[in-house]
Order: sequence, then C-alpha cells, then structure tokens
Amino acid sequence: MAESPRWRLGLVLPKKQARRSVTRSLMRHQAREAFRRHAPQVLAAGRHGPEVDGWVVRLRAPFDRKLFPSAASEALSAAVRQELDELWARLGGPRA
Repeated sequence: MAESPRWRLGLVLPKKQARRSVTRSLMRHQAREAFRRHAPQVLAAGRHGPEVDGWVVRLRAPFDRKLFPSAASEALSAAVRQELDELWARLGGPRA
C-alpha cells in the first residue's frame, strides 16, 4: 500500500494586506481547514507527483475594511472560506 504524501502548507499574510492580527489569525485557521478538506481531492486528481511536498498560500490583495468592518465577522470568515475553497477546487478538479 502506497503511503500518502506528507504535504506542508506555507502561509504568507502580510500586515500590509491584513492590518489586524485577529484577521490574519482567522485567515490562517481558514487556510489550514481548507487544506485539510481539499488535500484528498488534490491527491486523488493525480496531477501532482512525488516532487510536490508543500503548498504556499499568499494573500495578494486586502479585503475591503468597509465591507468587513469587524476583523472576526462571520461575513469575512465566509468570504475567506469561499475564496480558499474555489482555489483548492480548481487545483483538485479536472484539467482544463
């Protein structure tokens, strides 16, 4: 029986894009949970061989503070979760 890979997850959440530590913490927790949920699908897709042993998730643009005034709001949590799920689903889905 083949052993499943031991993937690692790296997160880059700069203060420039997420000023409040509670926001960065929420994003870290959401990213780890999305990684746990989607890793089996990414592995089953068979698109990544044994040379891949880790993933890096980077926040490239800030979330608008006017739309999400509370750093730990359910709306922000849902937006982060949705974006991460879309990214992992594309990675684990069929090739285009």
